[in-house]
Amino acid sequence: MIEKERALHDTLASLGSVVVAYSGGVDSAYLAVTANRVLGDRALAVTADSPSYPERHRRLAVQIAREFRLHHEVIRTSELERPEYRANPENRCYYCKQELYTHLSRLAASRGAIVVDGNNADDRGDYRPGRQAAREFGVRSPLDEVDLTKDEIRELSRRAGLPTWDEPASACLSSRIPYHTEVTDEKLRTIERGEQAVRALGFRVFRVRHHGDLARVEIARDEMPRALEPGIAAALVRDLKAVGYRYVTLDLQGYRLGSLNEGLFLRPM
Repeated sequence: MIEKERALHDTLASLGSVVVAYSGGVDSAYLAVTANRVLGDRALAVTADSPSYPERHRRLAVQIAREFRLHHEVIRTSELERPEYRANPENRCYYCKQELYTHLSRLAASRGAIVVDGNNADDRGDYRPGRQAAREFGVRSPLDEVDLTKDEIRELSRRAGLPTWDEPASACLSSRIPYHTEVTDEKLRTIERGEQAVRALGFRVFRVRHHGDLARVEIARDEMPRALEPGIAAALVRDLKAVGYRYVTLDLQGYRLGSLNEGLFLRPM
């Protein structure tokens, strides 16, 4: 793991100047902090603010940037204005990343820099249509290039004092909406309020999947018994109805990454 970290330093140094796609999640935070240590002001962390980006993640990204003195900018992206994105096809993420990398590539060109992202070795083989956009724009993935896994990144983040080291996996709010169901700002705000309500009840790893007026709540298996307690279950129903849902269900399979991909024939990208 330490050898991989050294290799990461060497890779970043060889790039000379980078623009980091920085969401504030585990991987991008570690990459941004490491790039800052290696390259100083030749590393710029850029956070894309859009309706699908949760406010909680925005605050965390800004907090880390301040604490670790990153060179940080927030830009506004407009994927929700693109009809291809709103239509929510299986490759929705491609259009989101295309929008993001269009902005980051322009910024990088003005700095003589390379755009880098936080994909890691464990992301190989997963269905990630955004990777196609990354290839088209020549985006580099230094964590993947040096074979760093998610667990190793968490441990290195912990040693570096990053508060994100044990953050649950995160994804944009649009990932809670079933494919071929239109993505709208109203739906995204309902989902965000719903997840704020679930988090306020003390749950840590979960998703609120949006099925019209029905909220399908996925909660981590180890937290499921608490969710089934009569008082907590009643609070989940009450609070999710308060944000706009008519029906509230608890998915007995529990939380799992990409549950809305189930039933689709997908190829790794």
